[in-house]
Amino acid sequence: MNPLNPKKLLLTKWTAVKPVAKQKHFLVSRVIQPEQPNDPIEWVEIEAVFSKAAQVIQWRALQDESVWRQGWV
Repeated sequence: MNPLNPKKLLLTKWTAVKPVAKQKHFLVSRVIQPEQPNDPIEWVEIEAVFSKAAQVIQWRALQDESVWRQGWV
């Protein structure tokens, strides 16, 4: 997997390896900026394409290849 940069994750596409409730394809809809401008980015909001349900996760969780795959597979 290519190294991820949290500042460039906005609008990237992801596929869940094990879909739950027909939610397989996701889009990073928002990169949550930290309160202090010097702090690193920790959280992103992903939105399911099928149901439009959104959830907030740590961006580093997207690096786990047993859970996420980059792009729509």
